[in-house]
Amino acid sequence: MRPTLYTNGRIITLDEKSTVAAALVTRGRRILAVGSTEDMAAAAGDGARTVDLEGKAVVPGLIDTHAHMDREGLKHIGPSLQGCRCIDDVLLRIEAAVRKAPPGKWIVTMPVGDPPYYWEGAASLREGRLPNRHELDAVSPHNPVFIRPVWGYWRHAPNPETLISAANTLALAATGINPKTPLPSPNISLEVDQKDETLSGIFVENVAMPIIELTMLDVASRFSDEERRDAIGRSMQVYNSLGTTGIYEGHGVSAEVFRAYRAYCGRELPSVRVRMVHSPSWRSIGNADPAQVVGQWAYWAAGLGNEMLSMAGLFLDHRVNPDNAIRAQVAPYTGWGGYHYDSSLALPDLKRVMLAAARADIQCVTATSLLMDTMIEVDRVVPLAGRRWIVQHFGPMSEAHCEAAARMGLVLTPLTSRYLYKEGYHDKKIPQADFVPFKRLARLGVPVTLSTDNAPPSLFEAIWHTVARRDRFNDDVPPAAEKLSPLDALKCATVNGAYATFEERDRGTLEPDKLADFAVLTSDPLSCPEDELRTIRSLMTIVDGRTVHQDESVTGCGTSP
Repeated sequence: MRPTLYTNGRIITLDEKSTVAAALVTRGRRILAVGSTEDMAAAAGDGARTVDLEGKAVVPGLIDTHAHMDREGLKHIGPSLQGCRCIDDVLLRIEAAVRKAPPGKWIVTMPVGDPPYYWEGAASLREGRLPNRHELDAVSPHNPVFIRPVWGYWRHAPNPETLISAANTLALAATGINPKTPLPSPNISLEVDQKDETLSGIFVENVAMPIIELTMLDVASRFSDEERRDAIGRSMQVYNSLGTTGIYEGHGVSAEVFRAYRAYCGRELPSVRVRMVHSPSWRSIGNADPAQVVGQWAYWAAGLGNEMLSMAGLFLDHRVNPDNAIRAQVAPYTGWGGYHYDSSLALPDLKRVMLAAARADIQCVTATSLLMDTMIEVDRVVPLAGRRWIVQHFGPMSEAHCEAAARMGLVLTPLTSRYLYKEGYHDKKIPQADFVPFKRLARLGVPVTLSTDNAPPSLFEAIWHTVARRDRFNDDVPPAAEKLSPLDALKCATVNGAYATFEERDRGTLEPDKLADFAVLTSDPLSCPEDELRTIRSLMTIVDGRTVHQDESVTGCGTSP
């Protein structure tokens, strides 16, 4: 098989010596050698294909350990309202979509506001509100229209628990919604026009995750299996363009999301390595004992799939949300969530499930660090060291829990976008020393991975969060002593991501015999200005030795035949 020589670059290997080399050689799916220009030219041989990196930095492919990657492609199904600054702007976008649609076809848009965060939503419009049904009717008299609410966790702040959406008269008629319609949750209200006491078409939800589009408007907003499948390919392209070559769906995925991935991978060669965790639907097991069910799941939960798509492990949560019972009623459909809404158990049952999983050697992924005490109790019965259980959504953590994490061999995945960037140090009841304590965990030898939560999808944004520790108002997030260096942050996004899934022999660094997964970058993350970290993109992304992304619009790399 013909080798490829990547030369004249800065190969940031992230090996134990933090070596930076000038060239590397790949053959097929693997890295053949890494080293000096002269040595690599000799290793490649006369017949090698050559890629001139033109001084660009090369890093191991990034691994996003809380990705929700499928959402990225779903965002492009409906018309975007990005950039709209007034109601007329919104109406013009909808009118353009109507002109392309046959009468009767639903027009379902993305939310008002600018991605990825949709900070202000309706308040971003000059009028401070969404268009009502009469205004929507004027541009869409023959097509039902629904303007989606934002998925609240895209923004978290300033207030994720006020979601506003809008529908026109045809949409209300098609779904049978009127002033007397029973509402699925007390957290939902329908705005009434004070002039004639009819509905204005505006829906208000005081929740973080939409309920209306899962229930009252499900006929309009439901993603089909085909849409989910096709969105996977679009998502992978975006993540590749940002240097991401692997993801871990640490929040767990529902059966419909796993089915969409399998359908896509059955038709196309995936360009992102996908590792998934099962999101259990406890409601679906009826009166069965959850702990016994876990034992029956062991045959697949210990590992299912191949090098590009696999499922292993169990997501566990204890947080009870009454509205999730409503959302779970539409199962197996899961909407934007992509995980089962009934995945929570009371702590006594959860402890028994953890014990059963530990005995069956099933890797568990817990929703928050609030479950640390329960894991400590489990560890006393079945030692967890070596099992690499993972704590997701990690933010604050006490010194005692950090020490316990080290003793139990846990892996921690913070949501830097939420705790550092979106919210910052807002809860003064939390000791500063305990707030996202990266350095403390590093000193204890606890591996920390990085993730995006798909808001936004760039792991370089998460790297910037850990290095700069500044919130969206440009205020410093204490304690400053917990800032990571660019090198250590990059290791969190690569080396530690591979470790979390027991793949450190194959991924995470650029060394001989490892998989040829890497990215050629627009800037060198080890030397560029701090704020430039968050804007880094990939000029060329390689997965399994294949070029899966190449940005021709940016000065980059020259290739010889």
